[in-house]
Amino acid sequence: MPNRRDLLRFGAVSLGGVFSALLAVPGVRFLLGPLASATAERAFQPLTRLGQLKAGEPQAFAVIAERRDAWVKYPREPIGSVWLVRQPEGSNPPVLAFSAECPHLSCPIGLTPDRKGFLCPCHGARFTLSGAKENAVSARGMDALAVELSGGADPEVRVRFERYQPQVAEKKPLA
Repeated sequence: MPNRRDLLRFGAVSLGGVFSALLAVPGVRFLLGPLASATAERAFQPLTRLGQLKAGEPQAFAVIAERRDAWVKYPREPIGSVWLVRQPEGSNPPVLAFSAECPHLSCPIGLTPDRKGFLCPCHGARFTLSGAKENAVSARGMDALAVELSGGADPEVRVRFERYQPQVAEKKPLA
C-alpha cells in the first residue's frame, strides 16, 4: 500500500513531466519551423491573366511574395522578376517563362532595341525569345521557369520562381 510520500513524489514527477512536455513543444516547433516553410516558398506565384499577354511580345513581371530567412518573416515584397512570352495560338506550352537574371553574372536582362530578343546590358549576352543563347558570353540559355495555367476562359498565369547558379553550363537551383 503506497503511503502519502510516495503519492506526493509521483504527483510531483508527473506534474514536472507535463510542464516539461508543454515547454518542449514550442521549442521543437521553433527549431524545425524553417524546415517546414522551405517547401512553401517554391509555390506557384500568380502573375497575370493569359488574355493580357500578346503572342510574341515579351512582358516583364515582378514576382511578389513573402520571404522567410530562417526565423525572420518578411512582408510581401518583390523577390525577383520574370519574362513571360505568349506563344502563338495552339502552341504547347502556351506561355514561356524565364528568369530575368542573366545566367552569366545575374545582371537584369532586358529586351533588345528591336524587341525580338533579350539582351544583358552588363556583358552583352544575347538570347532569343525562346531563351536560347545567341552568343558565347553566357554558359547557358536563359533559365526557364515552370508555368501553370488555372482553368477558365481567361486563365491565370502562375510561375514557380527560382534562382539558379550563374556561370555554369548546367542549371543548378540556389538553396
